[in-house]
Amino acid sequence: MSDRNRVLLVDDEAPMREAIGQWLDLAGFEVETHGHAKPAMGVITSDYTGIVVTDLKMEGVDGMALLSYAQEIDPDLPVVMITGHGDIQIAVEAMRLGAYDFVEKPFEPERFLDIVRRASEKRRLILDNRRLRRTTIEPQLGSRIIGVSRAAETLRTQVAELAATDVSVVIYGETGAGKDLVARSLHDLGRRSKGNYVAINCAAIPETMAESEFFGHDAGAFTGALKTRPGRIEHASGGTLFLDEIDSMPLAMQGKLLRALQERQIERLGSNQSIAVDFRPIAASKIDLKEAQTHNRFRPDLYYRLCVAEIVVPPLRQRRDDILLLFDYFAAFAAKAHQRDVRSPSAAMSDKLVRHDWPGNIRELRNAAERYALGLHRTASAQVEAMQSQTLADQVDAFEKATIEQCLMESGGRIHVVIEKLGIPRRTLTDKMARFGLDRKRYADADEQKSANENESSGGKPPVA
Repeated sequence: MSDRNRVLLVDDEAPMREAIGQWLDLAGFEVETHGHAKPAMGVITSDYTGIVVTDLKMEGVDGMALLSYAQEIDPDLPVVMITGHGDIQIAVEAMRLGAYDFVEKPFEPERFLDIVRRASEKRRLILDNRRLRRTTIEPQLGSRIIGVSRAAETLRTQVAELAATDVSVVIYGETGAGKDLVARSLHDLGRRSKGNYVAINCAAIPETMAESEFFGHDAGAFTGALKTRPGRIEHASGGTLFLDEIDSMPLAMQGKLLRALQERQIERLGSNQSIAVDFRPIAASKIDLKEAQTHNRFRPDLYYRLCVAEIVVPPLRQRRDDILLLFDYFAAFAAKAHQRDVRSPSAAMSDKLVRHDWPGNIRELRNAAERYALGLHRTASAQVEAMQSQTLADQVDAFEKATIEQCLMESGGRIHVVIEKLGIPRRTLTDKMARFGLDRKRYADADEQKSANENESSGGKPPVA
């Protein structure tokens, strides 16, 4: 029997459940029945090949709650509501919220089966379209997520599958592993690609400014608010909101974000008017958010609202087959941008590159490749060799110094550009520059040359994974 004819039936009245189940079975459907909504929730996934039929009024979790849950998992999953007499108004509200259709008790079996058949056909077409989109998405990912390792292939497959849906996603990975690239790929290759992609580094926004940044404000809402300013959430409506380092978000702000996700409405500071918003939330974290809940650092309700699907971006040390390929790519890109000859690393250097653990992941590798392409006084080979003899703390310091130095050089010493690019608070950057002995004035003269190089370069920003 075809998977496309599956029906998940939920009704807490056993006689009704058995009767409907028999009708569906005789009509050729594969039926799975449940007397309560909670066990049925475990069956629903973004790639569930059937439809959901549920009674509206049930003890415990009712049909409206089940509809809401199904909408979070997959907004395109057809849900047919069974209602009693007098529940028409609620059924109409359910359809406004995304239900496929409703049928009022008592109902004729043929009318009910006609609704189920049409819903099943819609589901089949949706899944066929997704499969077609995945076949077009995966080739595009090959030029974004570069690599031949099994880890890279798995990552491309996950991104392709989730890009074809609209579910919220949490991306886990170490610093520099490429979480931002994965989030951007989910947006660019998804149904919201024509909308805005709004990225927020939650760790870089001062707590006193967070509410204004997320929700915006009206003129006069606070001292210095001279004009109305839409917030990041409002700007992301119709597109994607990427919440990087969401584990750093204060608990009070987590509660306000949860309300916006639940209600799909916001209010600007200083305003009583609700604004409808429709965006896809994607979050990224270096730590396990489940573990953060146990230490009262992350709200469980926000976690379950965001974490419909998870993607784990592997560190570079787990993708050793990709290291040389990525190094060559970044070195060639840098050589072209800076009008230098492309040079392949020696066998000895290649061996050292592969054996290095790369605590800074892709970001560190790209930095080393660019320095190698520029032929700076410390070649990438010498840098790697020196780092291998250092402690982990020393390696991290060396990487941070090199990264900040590179950004200062590329930005012509403009601190605000470095802050935005690295996603760190100004005080943190200032402290690190003082510790590493970096003076922005030393890099100011490089600004003119940088602009010339950018104008002459024909390529865009290279992928980072």
